[in-house]
Amino acid sequence: MKLLHIDSSVLGPHSVSRQVSAAAVERLRQANQRLVVNYRDLSQTPLAHLSGLHLAASQGAAPDPSVRDDIATGQAVLDEFLAADIVVIGAPMYNFTIPSQLKAWIDRILVAGKTFKYGAGGVEGLAGNKRVIIAISRGGYYGADTPMAALEHLETYLRGVFGFIGVRNVEFIPADGIQVGPEHREKAVAGALQAAGNLNAA
Repeated sequence: MKLLHIDSSVLGPHSVSRQVSAAAVERLRQANQRLVVNYRDLSQTPLAHLSGLHLAASQGAAPDPSVRDDIATGQAVLDEFLAADIVVIGAPMYNFTIPSQLKAWIDRILVAGKTFKYGAGGVEGLAGNKRVIIAISRGGYYGADTPMAALEHLETYLRGVFGFIGVRNVEFIPADGIQVGPEHREKAVAGALQAAGNLNAA
């Protein structure tokens, strides 16, 4: 069984989402000694954002030399995702949504004919055989009953993205209110780490 671990926070060891994603991976690794883990740090090794040259190449044009290596990297990223049985993602909220580094990665895995396809009945996701676990951290509170609910574009976006490619039951481990104050942060981190440690191993 293969697990792909993705981190996107720019905060390094100070990142809450990194702590929680690592705890989730460790829980699954302990439960399955034969688990093969592949790690990609999108902050340390960021992917380029898509350009017109990328899109032209994807539609059959000869790749421009300036993006040839990056297109190969994008293919490797897609192959990693397709090969994974489990995907664990650390996703902090930056300005109400995902980090741009994570968006660049998503742009490499949402590929027509690979992770979704269009047919007479509409779109069909092709990656529904994966388990996706996402550790999210948010500085405030964005629940449906809060004044900030309309600005929540992290969990809602990721749920939509993975649903689009066929993953219907995305598992979220939230750490909320980490910028509200030290006590809120401590409680949020402890709760998220406990949830990661209690993940279903199956």
